[in-house]
Amino acid sequence: MLAERAFIDTIRKSHGSRNPAVVRGIGDDCAILRPRPGYDLMVTTDLCLENVHFRRKWHPAASVGHHCLARGLSDIAAMGGEPLACFLSLGLPSDLPASWPRQFLQGLEALARSFKVQLAGGDTSAASLITADIVVLAQAPSGKALLRSGAQPGDSIFVTGNLGASAEVLDRLYRGRHVRPSRRSRHFYPEPRVRVGRWLRERGLTTAMIDLSDGLSVDLAHICAESRLSATIRESDIPIAPHANLNLALHGGEDYELLFTASPGLKVPGRIAGVPITRIGRTHPESKSRNSKHYSSAITILGENEQERPLPALGWQHFSKPQKGIRNLSQSRS
Repeated sequence: MLAERAFIDTIRKSHGSRNPAVVRGIGDDCAILRPRPGYDLMVTTDLCLENVHFRRKWHPAASVGHHCLARGLSDIAAMGGEPLACFLSLGLPSDLPASWPRQFLQGLEALARSFKVQLAGGDTSAASLITADIVVLAQAPSGKALLRSGAQPGDSIFVTGNLGASAEVLDRLYRGRHVRPSRRSRHFYPEPRVRVGRWLRERGLTTAMIDLSDGLSVDLAHICAESRLSATIRESDIPIAPHANLNLALHGGEDYELLFTASPGLKVPGRIAGVPITRIGRTHPESKSRNSKHYSSAITILGENEQERPLPALGWQHFSKPQKGIRNLSQSRS
């Protein structure tokens, strides 16, 4: 196992990105950040737990480091932010080979450089299983960050890229099939859509946005709940990734694409920052339940012959039992 002091020195000497907003990074008790005048500071945090979010026998250390930061950057992308710095706290088992944390850091740093995110601090500790907590800070012009709560009735619903690729790889891993952890794999090395998020925010095209980390069915329900709306999507319009299927595209999760709404009169390009954009449905006013005074954010999906059916939220939801037909790492801990 790599000694804590030596590991911290490795981090300090690494050739990670430098961001001008970081006045003081690693080396003191606190980092000092200075966002641009007229900008709000954005903060997100994510836990990455061994045997919940990854397995050592399936996921290379560099992939885990990349994925750890990608999750936080995807949250920033969903609000149209400009990433500034990240903070990493690592809990590592005493018997872990010294090469593992080094390769983890290499994967994280490679992604950080591509978005000019500075690793500005963190902590290390002994732990029974690998635990990585990432905090990402970003900035956006004051009052301009994109929220989940701004969608209006009649808005069009869009997604970036295609869906189901990560879940399809995970499904093969559960079936005992060998999967090469390619750098092109959306499961092992997801690409957060930071550039798309900023483009949409800068042009004021988006009324609400969220990243697709838990699955389309769950994340669309979040927008509907926060915006007090219902929605209808069309099955034939869902952009399904190669080798995936509709079930994985709707409920698989960990695509880290963006789901957003836009006013119906606005022209949304078919590609943004090189990423395909697909219209999949529209929003409606909340529906009132029969014999009830309460409104609900129901989501429906149109299938063949315009047949309408409810779309249940079957994606990943923490602290709930896994839904039938949706695989995730917590279903079978090793």
